[in-house]
Amino acid sequence: MPADSVSVTGWGRTAPTTARLVRPRTYGEAAAAVRECGARGGIARGLGRAYGDAAQNAGGAVLDMTGLDRIHAVDAGGGTVLCDAGVSLHRLMEVLLPLGWFVPVTPGTRYVTVGGAIGADIHGKNHHVSGSFSRHVLSFELLTADGEIRTVGRGTPLFDATAGGMGLTGVILTATVRLQPVESALMCVDTERATDLDDLMARLTTGDHRYRYSVAWIDLLARGARTGRSVLTRGDHAPLDALPPRARRHPLAFRPSRLPAAPAFVPEGLLGRTTVGLFNELWYRKAPRARRGELQPIPAFFHPLDGVPHWNRVYGRGGFVQYQFVVGHGREETLRRIVRRISERGCPSFLAVLKRFGEGDPGWLSFPVPGWTLALDIPANLPGLGAFLDELDEEVAGAGGRVYLAKDARLRPELLAAMYPRLGAFRSLRRELDPRGVFTSDLSRRLGL
Repeated sequence: MPADSVSVTGWGRTAPTTARLVRPRTYGEAAAAVRECGARGGIARGLGRAYGDAAQNAGGAVLDMTGLDRIHAVDAGGGTVLCDAGVSLHRLMEVLLPLGWFVPVTPGTRYVTVGGAIGADIHGKNHHVSGSFSRHVLSFELLTADGEIRTVGRGTPLFDATAGGMGLTGVILTATVRLQPVESALMCVDTERATDLDDLMARLTTGDHRYRYSVAWIDLLARGARTGRSVLTRGDHAPLDALPPRARRHPLAFRPSRLPAAPAFVPEGLLGRTTVGLFNELWYRKAPRARRGELQPIPAFFHPLDGVPHWNRVYGRGGFVQYQFVVGHGREETLRRIVRRISERGCPSFLAVLKRFGEGDPGWLSFPVPGWTLALDIPANLPGLGAFLDELDEEVAGAGGRVYLAKDARLRPELLAAMYPRLGAFRSLRRELDPRGVFTSDLSRRLGL
């Protein structure tokens, strides 16, 4: 099986490392790649949307699983799909929407593989209703370090270690996923402005139960009485009777649009405080004070950035850090304090979102817990950024919160156990299942996973 030595990085384009990239096309080739990955081990990789170093492996092997991309069976009556782990959510939408089904959970990009969705236990705008992706996974096949292919069902330790386990228990080969029924490929969307962070949290707390999907863009450069001002967007799948007559002819048509790709070279400092501040001001002012029932295509509502290929290039060669944390209900003051600190420091972030999480799922390293989650992007070359985020980590850990490993690129290992109480069980199962440390990544070495 051919392998190339390549420089590999996460979507944030920070800390690239060199690895042997192996592209298996069959389950047998995947098993051979695991057996032959060498002393530095190997890690599976999908479409490379993890922001940090979770799918990198310096000096070892990286298994590009996108060649295993078959959809084996769709139960259009029962609402399940059996597919390879390398199938993207985009491909599932192309196949399933015409049949009246939608993926149960999608993050801000549909260019994520099913294996990656399980390994990161991804969440979306509907966590307060539907939980994480793994809640909808009935079973999966896992290639473990001993070369065995195991069928792993819900409620087992191996399932719970793999869901959110960042690929460190083995290589997911196939999965059976329960789907969400829909009547159209349009969303019925309500949009409103919130004047500050307290106003936003009040609207989310009192109104989220009426919506399947909910997310708020937040202006992290606004200060004073405007701190945390936001644009709140909530909605659900539009029923057939809500569509205008023309749209009812092809209600389940899925036609994503694409703009030109971001240029390969972008001047450093393009996304500084001035430019991002101007963008945030315009974005907030153009949003309606209150608009109800707008019909939007699925790509516009869920994945607006997917319409711009390689949008991560706009941060320049230095890349960017995506920082996401969660703190529980009752810890709102911690959230307020962190938002104020980010605002006062002037961190230029135009992709900042706040959501409410519902009940967490049993994955030992799964990120969501009931509470508030804030995600923001920051240019990696911002002076003093590392020390500043270290301080935020301390606040988050002190409040019983955690950071999202699928987006992390710089967390200190000594905080990990405080953030993830099941870490000891995860490490113990890994030692038992993979005593030679076959499955290894830059993330696992950095954090001692």
